[in-house]
Amino acid sequence: MENWLNAFALLSNFVIVPAIAYGSQLALGALGVTLVFGILRFSNFAHGDTMSLGTMVVILFTWWFQSMGINLGPLPTALLALPFGIFFCAVFVLLSDRFVYRFYRAKRADPVIYLIASVGIMFITNGIVRFIIGPDDQNFADGERFIIRAREFKEMTGLDQGVTIKLSQGLTFVTMIVVVAALFWFLNRTRSGKSMRAYSDNEDLALLSGINPDKVVAITWIIAAALATIAGTLYGLDKSFKPFTYFQLLLPIFAAAIVGGLGNPLGAIAGGFVIAFSEITITYAYKRFVEYLMPESWEAGGLIQLLSTDYKFAVSFIILLLVLLVRPHGIFKGTGV
Repeated sequence: MENWLNAFALLSNFVIVPAIAYGSQLALGALGVTLVFGILRFSNFAHGDTMSLGTMVVILFTWWFQSMGINLGPLPTALLALPFGIFFCAVFVLLSDRFVYRFYRAKRADPVIYLIASVGIMFITNGIVRFIIGPDDQNFADGERFIIRAREFKEMTGLDQGVTIKLSQGLTFVTMIVVVAALFWFLNRTRSGKSMRAYSDNEDLALLSGINPDKVVAITWIIAAALATIAGTLYGLDKSFKPFTYFQLLLPIFAAAIVGGLGNPLGAIAGGFVIAFSEITITYAYKRFVEYLMPESWEAGGLIQLLSTDYKFAVSFIILLLVLLVRPHGIFKGTGV
């Protein structure tokens, strides 16, 4: 029985806990993508670099607060800087809409035109971030590092295998629940949220009902900026900040949104966890896990790994391809907020 508990603890430490944290980050990122698609009807390829821009602002304000001795004790100082990151990111995306997307919206351009425009904004945003903060890894995490350490877990349980839970992982999951609850309350209970849903369901009928399209578009971009900044900051706290990494995150984020059902917020959350658990479980080396479950005389000859971690993003691509072939609408039928 003890070997089974050790095996479960090992799996929790290297698969379950990291996948929950990573899935929460992807879910928040995918929510921003699915919200823009559901209401504005185009795939925003600049979303990954929007996350990078918002996180960069958070980092700069975090460093400023740290230099003045301002902190939150055991919690990351980045939480104090988060509102500033959301504000500047919202300003940036609203300006992008004002000077780029609004022109095509007035002409009722095809969605592919928006997509191409978003690719241009993606490269511009990436260049701005690299110019300001540089292309290298930036560490901005402070406060307590762990909720529970492996040694403490071993002392409490008497097991050989410990479980470590980082504060950033716990904070990510709790923040995701709070943000998702607030978003669903906003969409279902407030007048602005109901206007957004009506605009998403039928744009022409919403206009006839007196809904202001400019207000709906602005609120959509502000929420997308907030989600991008929160997701990017949590990812940076959990791992580290590097501009190119956020560009790479675009694939798993889009995969999460499409797997769940592009345009469906609930699907974005489910898709985020599907992609996260798939990436981590397929690339994890199960040698020690299997050894706990097999007789002591048995010894694994290799890592027992389906794919190297170098191919982690390939897992997202394969899942995305399979979903598009088998169930194009995703787990939950998309196209509406």
